[in-house]
Amino acid sequence: MSDPDNDIRTRPVKRVVIAGGGTAGWMAAAAVSRVLGVTLDITLVESEEIGTVGVGEATIPTLLSFHRMIDIGEQDYMAAVQGTVKLGISFENWLDVGHRYIHSFGFSGKDRGTTGFQHFWLRGHKEGIASGYEDYCLELKAATEDRFAHLPNGGLNYAYHMDASLYARFLRKFSERHGAKRVEGKIAEVLTDAESGHIIALKMENGDTIEGDLFIDCTGFRALLIGKTLGVGFTDWSHWLFNDSALATQTTAVRDAVPYTRAIAGSAGWQWRIPLQHRVGNGIVYSSRHMSDDQAREEFLGSVEGEVIKQPWPIRFKPGQRQQCWAKNCVALGLAGSFIEPLESTTIHLIQRGIVHLLQNFPQVITQPAIDEYNARLDEELQHVRDFVVMHYHLSDRRDSPYWREIAEMEIPSTLRHRIDLFRETGTVFHVPGELFGENSWIQVMMGQGILPKRYHPTADVLSPDDLKRFLDGIRHNVLGNVQRMPAHMDYLRSYCPAPKP
Repeated sequence: MSDPDNDIRTRPVKRVVIAGGGTAGWMAAAAVSRVLGVTLDITLVESEEIGTVGVGEATIPTLLSFHRMIDIGEQDYMAAVQGTVKLGISFENWLDVGHRYIHSFGFSGKDRGTTGFQHFWLRGHKEGIASGYEDYCLELKAATEDRFAHLPNGGLNYAYHMDASLYARFLRKFSERHGAKRVEGKIAEVLTDAESGHIIALKMENGDTIEGDLFIDCTGFRALLIGKTLGVGFTDWSHWLFNDSALATQTTAVRDAVPYTRAIAGSAGWQWRIPLQHRVGNGIVYSSRHMSDDQAREEFLGSVEGEVIKQPWPIRFKPGQRQQCWAKNCVALGLAGSFIEPLESTTIHLIQRGIVHLLQNFPQVITQPAIDEYNARLDEELQHVRDFVVMHYHLSDRRDSPYWREIAEMEIPSTLRHRIDLFRETGTVFHVPGELFGENSWIQVMMGQGILPKRYHPTADVLSPDDLKRFLDGIRHNVLGNVQRMPAHMDYLRSYCPAPKP
């Protein structure tokens, strides 16, 4: 009979080993050490010789919640990572060449009773008494005017642009203050228990062995623990998401940073521009079936602004998700667990969600019900994010290249088809509990990509034309007044969180 004290399947979790650093590894170390550090031995293993992807520099507002959870001060963080504010994403050339819209982080207008604001706007648009939908969203108007300020009671939703390498460095210092230990070196072998298949230790190239009870795989696309060792499969989504390659670089800033990310569609993918206080992060994401690496490099370098600081580095990826992000005693975070693509800046959010779910289900002893719950929650969230990203491509009117023509012909997930058809016919959207993107995100992107619903809810007809006009005008004037009182984005940041010169 086996000794239960020595059976890894029933052993209390006291030693957590994080394989890999970068954003995923150090976010995990920061959260686990801050929340549970006094009860655990936490070790992070990374090698300076193994580079990280080095992107993931645009975030979404959920990162503010993560920082509040572990008591990270905003000013210290933003100064350390050369951070700027992000109010949304500017989508350029997506509906068609020359067209632009912004998906902001804000709420548009104000609901009345049980009826969403979009229905009142749709009636106003039909009757010629409403201006553009963007005029009713504070965050969107502030973005287009390059303005920002903290408002009382969290009155403005925002996220950050940041230097990813500086963020990992910042989190490392934070984690070590809370008891996490860092080990430098390369992993030579992942040792498993012959009976259970659980991971028991990491064997390092220098011969050292790092034992643990729970292992967190942050080894990126290599998925050294969850994939190569435990053999957990990967579900490929490339039939919906064609892009599989990227080039990234950094350039000098030629103007003040704007408070939004730019996503500029091209002939076989798109380019990002992420403005920081000291430089700009740039990248091109493309389909290798539709554009060669040389073509991508030429198109990319021919379009960037400013002086190139670092020669472009290539990134290969496969869009999709690990079939289980938690298997046995191993949890995969970041690129080891899933990757959709950077279009809506969801990579860091999904790392964060994996960490939060792990903390919520953190085991005294690892049990299958906890594993199943973790995987079910993450699976649902990943599929919602996947559908939201696929929608941007599917709703494009572009047919100017084989890439866009092939996208136009592809079948989309049935879950996404239902959302689009519902909005097109009735103007209605819905939010599934726990999913990332709210109703207004779906509305902004679907209308930005050219869908004007055929109908609106009958409640919108209850108001008289004069009352409807007063309702719409009141919201629009309030938005405009608030924006005009805000300072310029970079003027505000220079006084709020000036970053040291690099």
